[in-house]
Amino acid sequence: MPKPYVNFSEDEFLERQRRVRSELVARDLDGLLVSRVEDQHWLCGLDTDGFVIFHIMFIGSGGQLTHVSRTADIASIDYSSLCDDVRVWEDAEGNSKSKAIRDMLASHGMAGKRIGVQLDTFGLLPALHVELREALDGWCELVDASNLVRLMRLVKSPAELEHHRHAGRILDRACARAIELTAPGADEGHVLAEVYRIIWEEGADIPANRMPMGHGDKAMNVRYVTGRGSIGENDQVTFEMGDAWRHYHVADMFTVLTGPKIDPRHLKMHEACVEALDSVQAALRPGRTLGEVFEAHRATLAAHGFEHAILKACGYTMGATFPPTWMEQPMIYRDNPLVLEPNMVFFTHMILSDQKAGLIMSLGETSIIRSGAPEVITHVPREAIIRR
Repeated sequence: MPKPYVNFSEDEFLERQRRVRSELVARDLDGLLVSRVEDQHWLCGLDTDGFVIFHIMFIGSGGQLTHVSRTADIASIDYSSLCDDVRVWEDAEGNSKSKAIRDMLASHGMAGKRIGVQLDTFGLLPALHVELREALDGWCELVDASNLVRLMRLVKSPAELEHHRHAGRILDRACARAIELTAPGADEGHVLAEVYRIIWEEGADIPANRMPMGHGDKAMNVRYVTGRGSIGENDQVTFEMGDAWRHYHVADMFTVLTGPKIDPRHLKMHEACVEALDSVQAALRPGRTLGEVFEAHRATLAAHGFEHAILKACGYTMGATFPPTWMEQPMIYRDNPLVLEPNMVFFTHMILSDQKAGLIMSLGETSIIRSGAPEVITHVPREAIIRR
């Protein structure tokens, strides 16, 4: 296959660009500075982690499409992007990035125009935003358009859904292997190594998050922390696992209990999580809001007497993401008004974290919204996972 190496048809990319340009016109914008690498990937296939230093793309309502990048990313652009208009900012003392952006905008006749900008991305750090505002003040108008592309990306195409499904099949294998290896005395590093081995050997992507695996004093964290160790007896081992196929992520979550003694409170927490996950998946229907989904989670766990232990969000949308996180907006929290539509993808996690008792339990899966019941594409055991 000749360069660029992209994961969708050229027609699909062109249709995405057309939709963005149509929305620019609807918002009375002449163009958009795209600093979110996930949106650049969606629009033209760009595949690089160079955004952590500097990379901006411009899409104009009149058909313009331009990268502004560094010499270090020229090869990545050539390899992966359908956009062939590339402007290079030189890494040099005193050479501002904002000047390269303004020069590019000037070449497209953007003086005096209304330009959208994304304010919620890792690709536009506060220092660059301040610099950009200063460089463009009085020259053109910058307008917050952070959600313009993000909202379009929520509903996935058939090809995108196949990437999610493929990632789900691989994660199910990795999940089964993690459960198989988790037992008292097992080395945490060995368990994680086997999980990553499966992901690599299947040709998938290492997830954008470092996968949390907590046991002992780390079990309550639900976050990755450095340092390995051995799983203990009477332990609670929290897994939040993920992988990606061509950057399209899926995730799951579960807790493994080790013996010989099992705290009966853990079993009650697990029962509540099972019922809550079922209730949430029953609420994942087109026309329902994310606020309603959260309430299904809250009400079920509260009915079991665990409202004191629930988190204030129970999931989020999934898509093509880059480090440092696989999480995207919107999240599932109280009163969120976003209405579900077919072909959206959500990871829903039920987490009970009883800080006072020092106990945790979790259960989570990834689902595709369909016209009826959701299509669950990652799977965790519904029975309590006990390894002695």
